[in-house]
Amino acid sequence: MRKSTCIAAGTALAASGGVIAYPLFFRRWCLTWGARPGEVSMKLPGDELLADAGLVSTRAITIDAPPAAIWPWLVQMGSGRGGAYTYDWIENLLGLHMHSARQVLPQFQDLEVGDELPLGPGRPVMRVEVCDPERTLAIRFADGNWVWIFALVAENGQTRLISRNRIDARGGLLPVRLFNLLVMEPGSLVMERKMLLGIKQRAEDLARQAETRPL
Repeated sequence: MRKSTCIAAGTALAASGGVIAYPLFFRRWCLTWGARPGEVSMKLPGDELLADAGLVSTRAITIDAPPAAIWPWLVQMGSGRGGAYTYDWIENLLGLHMHSARQVLPQFQDLEVGDELPLGPGRPVMRVEVCDPERTLAIRFADGNWVWIFALVAENGQTRLISRNRIDARGGLLPVRLFNLLVMEPGSLVMERKMLLGIKQRAEDLARQAETRPL
């Protein structure tokens, strides 16, 4: 057998293995990273905006800070605003012009329902649908096929930050569905995990600064 044929056969075998292994063994972990069972099943404000979503992910992280130290980082997110606190170089390879802020930006703190958050030049905007300060922020993309919800739940001096994506992932050609399943879903975990960790670090730093600030 030719070397090129062996490589092609090996690649096909690995791909087929991924098609089988990911849905069976890794997909639930990928879609629920960091979230407790009760948080995965919890109804959040904004779920009703896309009640029949074909894909739902619920990821979460514990932050050693009160909701008041987390909320400012959420409301200033967006292109040309506070960024997304993830891998800026990846976002900018896609032309999103994201630059993750390391400080609270006062000019972006007065967020209200109906405001639009830019995703990037020439990209759909995200419209604010729920804005309950220090509790829930829900945004819906312009095409209506994607709702992103952030919920803050205080517990024992800490806060659980829950991030839920609801996406209408139905339809499409088989190659597109497989690409979304095997590439986009794991990729979303890589980016969202970095974002949650980025918010955690920033919020905890802000909370420590508040504690040491002279009265």
